[in-house]
Amino acid sequence: MPRLKSLDDLRKLREQVQSEITTRIETGTTIIIGMGTCGIAAGARETMHAIIEELRKRDIEAHIQTVGCIGMCAREPLVDIEQAGQPRITYGNITTERVPRLIEEHLVKGQIVEDWVVGRLSS
Repeated sequence: MPRLKSLDDLRKLREQVQSEITTRIETGTTIIIGMGTCGIAAGARETMHAIIEELRKRDIEAHIQTVGCIGMCAREPLVDIEQAGQPRITYGNITTERVPRLIEEHLVKGQIVEDWVVGRLSS
């Protein structure tokens, strides 16, 4: 986080955080991307950019969150999708090529892509 040097800096940060919280509450969708060194080496950065672009193209609001190593290095890039009232789903090996199908099936159609699931957490 950048160092705050003025009251205006604090106000801008507050507005940004409030906007992010509003997005989470209103959409109920958070996409979590593992960005540990293992994930980055496997292409997680490119996957994150592809997800952001796909959401933009489809005009889908979701909160994007990056985290460190999730612990399943062999299944990187890992992407979790958490939606209000639904179990958190962890998908493995989500390359840029898989992103359009993931967004289409999980977020648009509401169907879990079972072949790519590596974990589930109850809500």
